[in-house]
Amino acid sequence: MAIRTIRLAQLGALVTVIAVLAGGCNGASVDHDGNYRGFKLFSVRQKDETTVKHLRELQLSNDELDFWKLDRIAGSEAHVLVPPSQVKSFVADLLKNRIQFRELISDYGRIKDENTRFGTSRRLSNKNPILTKYLRHQEINDLLESYARRHPSFVSVNEIGKSYEGRSIKSITIRSPVAGNASRPIVLIDAGIHAREWAAPATAVYVISELVENAAKHRDLLDGLTWIVVPLVNPDGYEYSHESVRLWRKTRRPTGQHCFGIDGNRNFDFHWSEVGSSDSPCSDTFHGEHSFSEPETQAIRNELLRLKGSCKFYLTLHSYGEYLLYPWGWTSNLPQEWEIIDEVARAGADAIHDATGTSYRVGSSTNVLYAAAGGSDDYAFAVADVPIAITMELPGGGNSGFNPPASQIEEIVKESFVGIRAMAIDVARKYA
Repeated sequence: MAIRTIRLAQLGALVTVIAVLAGGCNGASVDHDGNYRGFKLFSVRQKDETTVKHLRELQLSNDELDFWKLDRIAGSEAHVLVPPSQVKSFVADLLKNRIQFRELISDYGRIKDENTRFGTSRRLSNKNPILTKYLRHQEINDLLESYARRHPSFVSVNEIGKSYEGRSIKSITIRSPVAGNASRPIVLIDAGIHAREWAAPATAVYVISELVENAAKHRDLLDGLTWIVVPLVNPDGYEYSHESVRLWRKTRRPTGQHCFGIDGNRNFDFHWSEVGSSDSPCSDTFHGEHSFSEPETQAIRNELLRLKGSCKFYLTLHSYGEYLLYPWGWTSNLPQEWEIIDEVARAGADAIHDATGTSYRVGSSTNVLYAAAGGSDDYAFAVADVPIAITMELPGGGNSGFNPPASQIEEIVKESFVGIRAMAIDVARKYA
C-alpha cells in the first residue's frame, strides 16, 4: 500500500495529510464486524463562503462522505469521515480547490470501543454510572422505573410507544414534590432520535437525575414547570450502534433494496421531504416512504399533540456541534415571534459560556446549518403550537470519535445542564 505525505505550504499554512493511494479498497461499507477499517476523519477549514458552498455540494452529491459537522459559517471547521475508496479523490478535490485540511483520525477502525463506550478508570468507579458510561436501552428504562418506585409522589413513568423491533419507548414525568397539583407549563425533552448520538441520551438521563435526586436544589425548575423527558426515542438504532455498526444513524425498519431505517429527524409531517433529505432508502437522510412512517416518530408526534396548549418548551437533544437551533429548518425565513425563541436559546448559550467558556452558536437551523425539512422542532412549533422549540447540538468527541470518550461524559452533561436550566428558567418566567 503506497502512502504519500503532501505539504500545502502554498496555502500559507503547513498541513500534513496522509493519503492512501492504493486501489483495491472495499468501498464505503464497514467490514463484517463494523470496525470501519481504513476510514479517515478529516477536519476541513471553511475559510470563506466559497469553501462553505463547495463542502455543501460535496455532501449533497456523495452519500459516501459522512459529514459529522458542517455548518454555513465561514471560519468554522467541518468534520468528515471518508471511506477508503474515497480518500484519494477527496484529498485531490481539496487540493485542487486550495482548501486547507488536516487529518484527525488516520484509521477510525482502530478506535477502541472502550474509548467511547465504557469508563474504565478506577478513579471513576465510585461515581454514579450515568457519569462514567453510556447506558444501554434497558439500563435507561430500568433507571426510570427505579426513580418512579422511589419517588411516587412526584415521578411517574409511561410507555409512549414501541419501536419497530418491539422495544419500549418510555417517558418520565417529574412534577414539583411540594406544590400540589396546580397546572404548570410543560417542558418536553427528547433525545436519541439519531442512534449514534450517544451523548444526547446521556444528557437527558443526567437532566432526569438532577431533577429527581436533587429536587430540593432545583425547586425553581420544579415549582414553575412540569418536566416530561423521553431519553431514548430510537432504541433499535441505538442498540444497533452499540452492537454492530457504531455510526448507525437511522431506525431499523427494513426499507427495501437490502436497506434499513429512516432518518427520524426528516420524518415529521411539516414540509416533509421538501428539502435536505433523500429519496433513497439506503441514504442516511432517507425521509421515509411517507411522513410518520416510523413508530418512533409517531410516539413523539402523539406526545406533542397530547400536550398541545400546555407544552411551552420542546427541546430535542442531538450531537454534535455546539449549536442551539430553532425553526425554521425548511427555509431561511424566520417564523413570527422568532425573537422570543432566540432570547431563550441565548439565555442557555450565555449561561454555558459564563460557566465553562464553551461557545454555542445560536440561530435558525437553516441559517446556521442547512435547510432540512421534516424535523421534530419545526413540527412542534408549527403543528403542536409549542412556542419555544429548540434543537441542542451537544459537544462532540473530536479526535476520539463521534462522541466524547466516557471519561468526558460528566463534563459534557453537567455543562449541558447549565444551559438547559437557564433556558427552562427563562421559559418559566415567560409562561408561568
